[in-house]
Amino acid sequence: MHIRQLQVACDRLQDRLLLRVATQADEEYRIWLTRRFLRDLWPHLAGLLGQPAAAQAVAGEAAPTEQASFEQAFADDKATYPLGTTPLLTSELKVDTLADGSFNLTFREGRERRLQLGLTPQLLHMLCAMLRAGAEQAQWNLALDYAPTAREAAGTPPRPSRLH
Repeated sequence: MHIRQLQVACDRLQDRLLLRVATQADEEYRIWLTRRFLRDLWPHLAGLLGQPAAAQAVAGEAAPTEQASFEQAFADDKATYPLGTTPLLTSELKVDTLADGSFNLTFREGRERRLQLGLTPQLLHMLCAMLRAGAEQAQWNLALDYAPTAREAAGTPPRPSRLH
């Protein structure tokens, strides 16, 4: 899957964030993220951002928000929806770090639908920036910091890379 666009939008009625992923093949995938799930997910994402491969990939480059265009509207005029138009309600996430420094995030809805996103370190940084902005817009009052947790700073081994 070659990602063309990412969007995170706050749906106040549902009290959820909607992650939309558009591919070069004009496919669109939609994922709901709840406050609780984002709160539990964030330490894992922040840990990925702190990995040497991710840090080296963006070192010396402009900040991710300076590289990305947040002005462009999400293009969905000719999209197809392989998982359907109803967003996947994420209840599990599996994170894999690949040898080239990129990441696979597999979002699952129970044991039903799933979506695997392949992200470069730059795309991961942009996704995290969008999630932080979405959580702020939703007024969820979450502490979504990039600083390593006390566990990581102490050198304690990370927890398994599966979140339920």
